[in-house]
Amino acid sequence: MNSRAVTVILIAAVIVAAAVFFLLGGNNRISNPGGGPNVLPGVEVRSYQGKDLSSINDFRENSIKGPQYVNTSGYRLTISGLTNRTSEYTYQDILNKYPHNSKVVTLFCVEGWDTTILWEGVLVRDLIRDAGIDPRANTVIFTAHDGYTTSFPLEYLMSRDIIMAYKMNNVTLPAERGYPFQLVAEEKWGYKWIKWIEKIQLSDDPKYRGFWEQRGYSNTGDLSNNFFGY
Repeated sequence: MNSRAVTVILIAAVIVAAAVFFLLGGNNRISNPGGGPNVLPGVEVRSYQGKDLSSINDFRENSIKGPQYVNTSGYRLTISGLTNRTSEYTYQDILNKYPHNSKVVTLFCVEGWDTTILWEGVLVRDLIRDAGIDPRANTVIFTAHDGYTTSFPLEYLMSRDIIMAYKMNNVTLPAERGYPFQLVAEEKWGYKWIKWIEKIQLSDDPKYRGFWEQRGYSNTGDLSNNFFGY
């Protein structure tokens, strides 16, 4: 076999190896601390660790001002209020600084539909801890790009792995689903799952009412209770 033929064979082997590496996800696979199969980046998955998933299109549009189209080149997430300092992050700051977490969680809407999605994002408590918590703080208020607001007890966010998601079913959130970030408010009705998050404010006002809460919806938003009423 001449040297030219050997060279061609070696090049073909490298191409095959690179293709296999890409198909297996390379170094860009979702981190999976819970074990089980990893998934390819950028391709929507419809099952994960034996659980069937809904499609990212299985949602109804019910936001207060329609889908928001946020340009992340100018996006900033601000964490302020009863904190040791005001923190401001770009989209990439958050993705690069904080560990990525994935879990399957079902959203239940008050309209009667639900979707089960593999969410990937960062833990809200990591962001809050880095800002520093004033001892007076007991409530966390979220504000969206469209002005929508909702709130949670500080303890709910600090004691659980509550994700601020940037991916669903392994693809980047579409604008309609809350890009750049949506809160995955486990065990809460869908109106607590705020999208297009821009501000996180620590407060000492547990009676704060967000957009729907001001209109009679439960302030706790617990799935175990009726969504309407206090």
